[in-house]
Amino acid sequence: MANLEAIISNKTAADTQWKEQRQAERENAVAMQDASVTQITTQPEAYARYLDLQGDNPTYSAGNIALVMLQDPNATVFGTTDRWRTQGRSVMDTERNKSVKIFARLPGRGYTLADAYDVRQTVGREVRRPVIRENSKEMETALAAVLNYSVAPVVADKGLTVPAYYDSKTMELVINPDYPDAEAFSSIAAEIAHSRIHAKGYNSGYDRGECDLDAQSVSYILCRRFGIKRDLPDMTRLSELYEGYDPQQRRQGLDSIQEMSKQIGGSVERSITPQQRTRAPFQRPTR
Repeated sequence: MANLEAIISNKTAADTQWKEQRQAERENAVAMQDASVTQITTQPEAYARYLDLQGDNPTYSAGNIALVMLQDPNATVFGTTDRWRTQGRSVMDTERNKSVKIFARLPGRGYTLADAYDVRQTVGREVRRPVIRENSKEMETALAAVLNYSVAPVVADKGLTVPAYYDSKTMELVINPDYPDAEAFSSIAAEIAHSRIHAKGYNSGYDRGECDLDAQSVSYILCRRFGIKRDLPDMTRLSELYEGYDPQQRRQGLDSIQEMSKQIGGSVERSITPQQRTRAPFQRPTR
């Protein structure tokens, strides 16, 4: 007769060991994430690297970007096997055991650790990225999409000495329409970020100097996403701006930048990408 008591005991022990191992892996990932986030918000070189990687992977959270940065310094565009599959690519067999860990959302609630791979570890269909060029119809469409995110009235002023400026006193977004497209896009994106941070004056703690790095970071990520050239933000006050923040608060600050750039960027991408329309199949009416 089978020793069911022993079988049950062995299964319980194996289940407990598996849960303990998964919990240890999760705790290790959180510790790595905290260390990387602290580095990003302390060192300008790490912050610049973060902005580039976030711009290249706009839908991933700042925490996952931080995790990938620590585990794979050469990462560019990354994803899980499922994400690569949707893009017509697959992970090379020789790279299967060289993944990095990121947090992936579960179908219900919560997150789990998942394997992710850089594009260099995959093969398949060419990875296409939207590029918005100067003096193009796409640029005009993109600028209109960005402006839709302004929570402040927009006014034109050809006497303005910069492409765009959010005036927190009048709560207006002022734009000089005579600037080249790339300068206009990057400046408007930053000033819209300022307007949204100010939140129509409801954010009583708004200070332009304190918020400018966040606003410029939103602009930089958007420009990186769409191949629009602009300089890195001024990061001389980086460490000062995050001084006294614990890792979770630092990550929340980065997440707010990522979330705003993701929302605006998603709207821009939808506006410049032709929508595929499919005809519904013919159905014979029932009697």
